[in-house]
Amino acid sequence: MQLKRTESVLVVIRDENNQVLIMQRDDDADFWQSVTGTLEQGEIPLNAAYRELAEETGIALPKLTHPIIDCRLMNQYKIRVDWLYRYPPGSEFNNEYVFSVKVPAGLPITLTEHTDFNWTSKQEAMQRVWSRTNRDAIAQFVPD
Repeated sequence: MQLKRTESVLVVIRDENNQVLIMQRDDDADFWQSVTGTLEQGEIPLNAAYRELAEETGIALPKLTHPIIDCRLMNQYKIRVDWLYRYPPGSEFNNEYVFSVKVPAGLPITLTEHTDFNWTSKQEAMQRVWSRTNRDAIAQFVPD
């Protein structure tokens, strides 16, 4: 197993009606989240956001008409103890770059790393996502 870098992206997805896409992790039924993923070697955060969006949801939109917005926010959080084995020895914290994107309502979703998904209101998404950084990003970057 290749160890993960301690840098990742978080992509908050909303549709034209400000419904937020959240997904249930396949390794923890209580863990709902937006799109997330580790940066690959030599990859810049914006490219990772586009890659992870397409990989995890099947959403691959033209960059010119549906740009992913760099929220210019980097969170640092403590890596879950259960997941430390995925990172280099001595890793404790992850740096997470935050992005958001607005997509057309009704897009088909193809899950590859999650077991379920829901389009929810901003408030419901904030209540259901597991991580504080995900909750804060939804609060800050999804309009009321």
